Amino acid sequence: MQENKLTFLSGVQVFRDLTPNELMAMDRQLIMSTCEAGKIFYMPEDSGEALFLLKKGRVQLYRLSPHGKKLVVATLGAGAMFGEMSLVGQGMHNTFAEALDSCVLCVMSRSDVERLLQEKPDVAFRFLEAIGSRVRQLEVRLEEIAFKSIPSRLAALLLQLAVDLGGAKQVSGYTHQDLSEMLGTYRETITQTLNDFKVDGLIDTGRKRIILRDLEQLQTLADN
Repeated sequence: MQENKLTFLSGVQVFRDLTPNELMAMDRQLIMSTCEAGKIFYMPEDSGEALFLLKKGRVQLYRLSPHGKKLVVATLGAGAMFGEMSLVGQGMHNTFAEALDSCVLCVMSRSDVERLLQEKPDVAFRFLEAIGSRVRQLEVRLEEIAFKSIPSRLAALLLQLAVDLGGAKQVSGYTHQDLSEMLGTYRETITQTLNDFKVDGLIDTGRKRIILRDLEQLQTLADN
């Protein structure tokens, strides 16, 4: 188990500058845990006393409007880090973090994270890089919402999900509601847009399955 955890830690971008001995010392500060789908790791306004490193599974970060409308901020996979914003005084604001699958995680306390950042400038720099990357992703999402049409955004999302699934030419496991929440729009809008894509020969659809038939045209649409 220890070797497995050390292998995982060495592959996390933030810790790539640590030596094997430093990783072993860090290993003693981490708790590895498992959880089932639906687990809420934190909710809005939680103070955030832990850093989470996702070893297996997927975690969704999302916000809810006062009327209960859900907007997915990010869907994280193996190797991702979350909870970091609270550790730099940002709090969780209106963000939820929820397990989409059965997950395996390493959890590091706030005090251990702060000590590591003080003692290891290289790790602190990678930590800031990770935060900057998350902020850039949010900026891109806001820009897309402001300037791109729903068909363009949906085409881009389908292509990205296919890449996330290993470069497959299909997207499976997502409902129309899931896709609408990821784009911040209504399910009916997604259903109509998918129907339009199907009529145009861009996709075929099945139960929780979308086959990408014309990748070139989808990419052209995504770039518009």
